Amino acid sequence: MAVRVAFRRSVGLIQGVSPHSLEVTRPCYPAGVAKILLAGVDPPFVRKLSELLAGHQLTSTESIEAPDLVVADVTRIEPGEISDAYPETPILGYASHADPSSLRAAREAGFDLVVDRSVLIENAADLVSELILG
Repeated sequence: MAVRVAFRRSVGLIQGVSPHSLEVTRPCYPAGVAKILLAGVDPPFVRKLSELLAGHQLTSTESIEAPDLVVADVTRIEPGEISDAYPETPILGYASHADPSSLRAAREAGFDLVVDRSVLIENAADLVSELILG
């Protein structure tokens, strides 16, 4: 099933096409499937999270839609920038227990939940559900 969304940006680049005929389709995800933005997550861990959160839509780039949740490696990004960019979105930050200053910076930036990387691996689905469902 697809949901049709009107798309009018860059119409002037397509000759002979009416702006009213352009449509973009995107998948319609069932309830319970979250759009999760991965910020600063290294590729090997992206694969691991993809396995752990197989029932959700993961992306590592910003899409046209706001994410339902942001998961951020706080050792690879600036926590304040993420919390400023997504003030209305729950944010889950993680880092190694050996990096307490990064964990503290994420808490101070207002992340909704900050955990050790091993805790995220052990409880990824439960943590995501808790943050999305409130």
